Amino acid sequence: MKRICTICARGGSKGVKGKNIRHLLGKPLIAYSIEQARESKLFDIIAVSSDSAEILEIAQEYGVDMIIRRPLELASDTAAKLPAIKHCVEQVELRFGQIYDVCVDLDATSPLRSVDDIRQAVSLLETVGASNVITAMPARRSPYFNLIELSKDGVPLLSKPLENPVVRRQDAPACFDMNASIYVWSRNSLFRDIGLFTPDTRLYVMPEERSIDIDSEIDFQLVEILLQRRFTASEGTQ
Repeated sequence: MKRICTICARGGSKGVKGKNIRHLLGKPLIAYSIEQARESKLFDIIAVSSDSAEILEIAQEYGVDMIIRRPLELASDTAAKLPAIKHCVEQVELRFGQIYDVCVDLDATSPLRSVDDIRQAVSLLETVGASNVITAMPARRSPYFNLIELSKDGVPLLSKPLENPVVRRQDAPACFDMNASIYVWSRNSLFRDIGLFTPDTRLYVMPEERSIDIDSEIDFQLVEILLQRRFTASEGTQ
């Protein structure tokens, strides 16, 4: 079983300027995902794709196997991420003359994931033979209880009303909030252009404290606090 890990990081960022290379407790944000991928010992190749020369230079410093200059059309504010992942995999396969059975993408802005999260998400795909695995955390809000929408007339309505309304959030059907931390595909599924959700998609659930995706200054500060707490706890057990 051959596995590839991609880390796709654009140079531009609206919410947090230069966030992928901004220092978080002493090292660039993207370094956390690179180190986690390496520590997992799952991958034959770890590749970073970016439109930014600075990001690619840092990726090389942290020992990735291949850096890929992403085409500008795949790096705009409106460009979807999936084509960039496919481009990255294709470029690695062309370079090394190797087809990879399992493709894993780690989001550079989700440093709180654990190495075990990566291993378990990959194991889930390979054990059940799923097309792909996505990650999420239990949702704070429920469309069956306290998530609302506005009607055309501006009236607030429950997003998904039930025939028998629930009076406690705990009694509502389980809902999850995608955290964009880890995506796992079989190669065939990745290149079939069937989208993210299929009858064979499986969900790997992560706790909220490992699920923050940095998209704002507040997110960055929260991640910094949680990482510092994790490092302090780790030092205390040594």
